[in-house]
Amino acid sequence: MSEDPGLIYKPIGPDSWADLAVLFGERGARGGCWCMRWRLPRLQFEQQKGSRNRRTFKAGVEQGKIRGIIGYAGGIPVAWCSVGLRTEFVGLQASELLAPVDEKNVWSIACFFIQKKFRLQHVSIGLLEAAVNYIQTLGGEIVEGYPLVPIKEKIPVAFAWTGFESVFKSVGFVEVERRVEIRPIMRYYLPEK
Repeated sequence: MSEDPGLIYKPIGPDSWADLAVLFGERGARGGCWCMRWRLPRLQFEQQKGSRNRRTFKAGVEQGKIRGIIGYAGGIPVAWCSVGLRTEFVGLQASELLAPVDEKNVWSIACFFIQKKFRLQHVSIGLLEAAVNYIQTLGGEIVEGYPLVPIKEKIPVAFAWTGFESVFKSVGFVEVERRVEIRPIMRYYLPEK
């Protein structure tokens, strides 16, 4: 079980936009990404960084097409984990390093965003556990993540958005493929119903 600072984790719904806008702030999480990095082809993502990514993300949330988990501290949104079917992440599908391992129906943990003052408090573990539980309620059988294996003691936040290998291991994910030293593909196999 996670050891986070008393956060409550909830799946987003079409009415979650206001909370996500507060959490992501003016910068749209990281440099105008608005959690669209893997949801769009790379060129389109780069061309619409900022307000256009914000509009696309907002529309997806309000239409129920974008799924994820929000962590709340005292009713205030402080953390985010994006989830979806791997096939929904066209940028991820196009990645050579993270190309599909097989043809199985996989759910992906695409990214994390945690407010600065809540980092290094095991919040990502709580988010990941909540995401796995949520995916199980949606009928998922395999959950996949693409964490970073740090090769330096301090990693800039901009490079840690997919989470760390140690977090995925602590929740029970196992490595299934590694095409480069710092980026394993890890899976969690949900129990059959």
